[in-house]
Amino acid sequence: MHKKRGFIAAGFLSTAAALTLMTAPNLFAKGDTNATVSKLEALTKFTRVIGTVEKYYVDDLTINEIINKAIKGLMANLDAHSSFLDAKSFKEMKIQTSGEFGGLGVTVGMRDGALTVIAPLEGTPAYKAGLKAGDIILKINDKSTLNMTLDEAVSLMRGKPKTKITLTIVRKNEPKPIVVTIVRDIIKIQSVYSKKIGKDILYLRIVSFDKKVVKGIRKALAENPSAKGVVIDLRNNPGGLLDQAVGTVDLFVDHGVIVSQKGRVKSENEVYKAHKKGTHKNIPIVVLVNGGSASASEIVSGSLQDHRRAVVVGEKTFGKGSVQIIMPIGKTEALRLTIARYYLPSGRTIQNVGVTPDIVVPFGKVTVEEDQFSIKEAELKKHLETELEKIDGENIDKTKAKKMAPKEENIISKKDLLNDNQLKEGVDILRALIITKETK
Repeated sequence: MHKKRGFIAAGFLSTAAALTLMTAPNLFAKGDTNATVSKLEALTKFTRVIGTVEKYYVDDLTINEIINKAIKGLMANLDAHSSFLDAKSFKEMKIQTSGEFGGLGVTVGMRDGALTVIAPLEGTPAYKAGLKAGDIILKINDKSTLNMTLDEAVSLMRGKPKTKITLTIVRKNEPKPIVVTIVRDIIKIQSVYSKKIGKDILYLRIVSFDKKVVKGIRKALAENPSAKGVVIDLRNNPGGLLDQAVGTVDLFVDHGVIVSQKGRVKSENEVYKAHKKGTHKNIPIVVLVNGGSASASEIVSGSLQDHRRAVVVGEKTFGKGSVQIIMPIGKTEALRLTIARYYLPSGRTIQNVGVTPDIVVPFGKVTVEEDQFSIKEAELKKHLETELEKIDGENIDKTKAKKMAPKEENIISKKDLLNDNQLKEGVDILRALIITKETK
């Protein structure tokens, strides 16, 4: 894959692993005289404001502090994902992208100015504590998140493993804020889980798009050659690496554009296309998404939808379709700057729009009406088993032991489906697609 000036990540998991040097553009390059004069006037106004703040502001601020505040204000007003990384933030970012650190395992973003949970990652402290996509984090310990930048919030939530942090959460349909105490831990995530639904459907749960996703999907497909259909579960997947999103789509699409990246600078524009080799182009697919599906997840679901390779089921996705890279402005400071946006094969954007499912299904349990005769029969059977136990306790104990044996972890049962109506709806649609394919 063609390398850009920075390492581009299609998500919130890591901003950049490779850093790029930026040469400041010449503000007074030869060109339109009026434009040059306009720039000079703007810079004069900026200098005047800095001088006024330095002289009259109630607190004594150094010129460096004033400039840093000005830069932070500028970046925060560009968009929710651009920011200024001062020495401390820049150092923490490099730790985040190059080594292990203590955290909660939750991906957050700014939505309408509020610090919002995009998704807790499975198996992490945040997931176990019950955080949900769409939760608004009102306070981190005793600090309000109002007017707090995304970087400041992330910095506060990170910390040494086994240390506690308290989050005050505002959740939809809850009458009052919820206080949650979480113990930080080293975040280690298995990105791809595979299970079977019946004998003919392969279920793939992609937790995040790290560097092992495409390899994990290939392995699961190879181990299940008899699968007649695939469910790809991207719910609460906050994104990750662009090349893994592109590679995932490439496994199921044999030609055409997967996603394109467009910005003001032509050198940053890129078109990623599918390849015929190694494509599973005939297997029916259902993709599950929700409000916690962001960035790389939206590229995968939206691209497969545009290519008519999958039926997308669930709820509208988050809507994060912009590209950020890290641009150092010295040895200890940097800018995280949005340089482009992603566009799906149809030309539609993801940013602030998201992907709308083909079949909209709110999450919940499936309502099943029990047959009255079956209930009476079950009660009678239970009574008879109790009576039998009095006579032949040993046999009954063995029967109970067999019933209590743990189910296979790689099998999704009928009960599991009844607890997840989005998954059940997806499976029902997939079975219809399989039948249609077989009758052609």
